[in-house]
Amino acid sequence: MKQLIQKLKETQTLTKKEWRTLIEHRTPELSEYLFSEARKVQKHYYGNRVYIRGLIEFTNFCKNDCFYCGIRKSNGHICRYRLTKEDILECCQIGYPLGFRTFVLQGGEDGFFTDEKIIDIVSSIKSNYPDCAITLSIGEKSYESYKAFFDVGADRFLLRHETYSAEHYGKLHPHTLYAKNRQQCLWDLKDIGYQVGTGFMVGSPYQTVENLVEDMLFLKALNPQMVGIGPFIPHHDTPFHNFPQGSLELTLFMLALIRLMLPKVLLPSTTALGTIAPNGRERGIMAGANVVMPNLSPNNVRKNYMLYDNKICTNSEAAEGIEQLKTQLQTIGYEISVSRGDSLN
Repeated sequence: MKQLIQKLKETQTLTKKEWRTLIEHRTPELSEYLFSEARKVQKHYYGNRVYIRGLIEFTNFCKNDCFYCGIRKSNGHICRYRLTKEDILECCQIGYPLGFRTFVLQGGEDGFFTDEKIIDIVSSIKSNYPDCAITLSIGEKSYESYKAFFDVGADRFLLRHETYSAEHYGKLHPHTLYAKNRQQCLWDLKDIGYQVGTGFMVGSPYQTVENLVEDMLFLKALNPQMVGIGPFIPHHDTPFHNFPQGSLELTLFMLALIRLMLPKVLLPSTTALGTIAPNGRERGIMAGANVVMPNLSPNNVRKNYMLYDNKICTNSEAAEGIEQLKTQLQTIGYEISVSRGDSLN
């Protein structure tokens, strides 16, 4: 099995059968070996630097009804909110002196935020903070919309493909949503020139090892600049409330495999990892991740952006959160980088 890990490290590719074998026959000992190899690769390209992204969750309205998501359209139990442009700019104003040089605007697919509104927000941030990168995470749009956002200064776009398999995708989403459409959006974003981020859930309902293998093959083909993966965590107000959460151990294993397959990619250690284990985010870094995304959203709305249950949602101010993060990273030998943190991929 170690030979397969070495093959992946040297060639950045495996056959379907080899992927399956590696995932199915992992052991704690093999995982430790894999994490060690992933850290070597991560440090070779990025040193001990961890990049921070300022996450601004600007709307929890969504037109979609994905079966796993806490802000799905038919969840009538959450308090809906939208941030104004002024609110968003205030988040940036708080984040900039703390060292944030990337702002991530994330929200549900909310028709209130027309292309014109998004263009206005992006261009305002860009004119105020020309040295910062702007990342959008606002779902499926047309090629023309993506191009319009790019033309006024959006640099990156995050759109998790969730699962490559059309059949599995159909079990996680209503029949109005298609895996093929989502994947086409990612190819469109790459064509326009965005730094593209995608990813998938680990341990989502009905997921098989075969699904994970297909996800890896898709990532290899797409060759994105960033890959965000995290464990599935159920939300009590969704059809999947009774399904077990995804495993920390398998998520870390997949993170490390991605680091070896796409050595220069940016890999976040996600909030979901920190939610299922107290030291989950640090363990993500030790498995090859090199990005964290602290929350810059106003304290009074954070608890309403609950994609899954028990999401880490401290009411600490951003400055306090950054100091805490610095300390946590120092204990494992890493430091925060004050930079845009562009992908080398």
